[in-house]
Amino acid sequence: MKNRRFVLGSLLAMTLLGSASLSFADALDTIKKRKKILVAVDIGAPPFGMLDAQARKSGSDIEAAQLLAKDLGVELEVVPVSGPNRVPFLLTKKADVVMASFSITDERKKVIDYSLPYAVLQVVVGGPAKQKLASFADLSGKTIAVTRGTTSDQELSRGVKDVSNVTVVRYEDDATTNTAVATGQQDYIAAAMSVLPQVKKANPSRDVESRFSMKGFPLGIGIRKNEPELKSYLDGWVRTNVQNGKLNEIYKKHFGTALPADMLN
Repeated sequence: MKNRRFVLGSLLAMTLLGSASLSFADALDTIKKRKKILVAVDIGAPPFGMLDAQARKSGSDIEAAQLLAKDLGVELEVVPVSGPNRVPFLLTKKADVVMASFSITDERKKVIDYSLPYAVLQVVVGGPAKQKLASFADLSGKTIAVTRGTTSDQELSRGVKDVSNVTVVRYEDDATTNTAVATGQQDYIAAAMSVLPQVKKANPSRDVESRFSMKGFPLGIGIRKNEPELKSYLDGWVRTNVQNGKLNEIYKKHFGTALPADMLN
């Protein structure tokens, strides 16, 4: 009887291990068999994602996603997301991967994985040029806008935790945050540096410019944990397209500058 239980237990363990191994391969296999990849992109975060004059999805993340789908030999389906729902959409399998100005942070790595960096994001505090604003301490007595759940939100929260009398107003997406600043509801903003020209473009009379940098972050393709075949493919894809210059061309087109030298090398 003991031997029988041992054999049955061993078979069950082998079955579970086999199932786990198959599940690891499912993500990449599913994409290829489906002949379509579902890529989550924030189309309200220009120039990473936006709608052009013809209401077509465009931006650096859209072009990178198009390149990924082409190299995979599958159709691209863009899944629109906002900053706060990028991780939930990934974990609930509404998207296969996330390419949405998705900075690599230790907090997020507790619940998801990333590819190697394919781009970079610099988050800054912006405000009127005439006002003193050189550090988080200068935000005392001020109200600042930020998009909830973003890297900018995380860095702003850290920076002002010991600063008294700061009011942080969190909006649900970048478009609403930008509108609040462009229309004068808020004078200060914590956001990606690339956001500030969009605010200025929406209202050229607004005196909002980058005042100091909070932090620079590499951007990765977000994937669920325990998907090693997909991660391996994406890491290889990033290496190839950084080395051949295609990802750098996309970045320069939208940001006017090359990727950092340490990424290119």
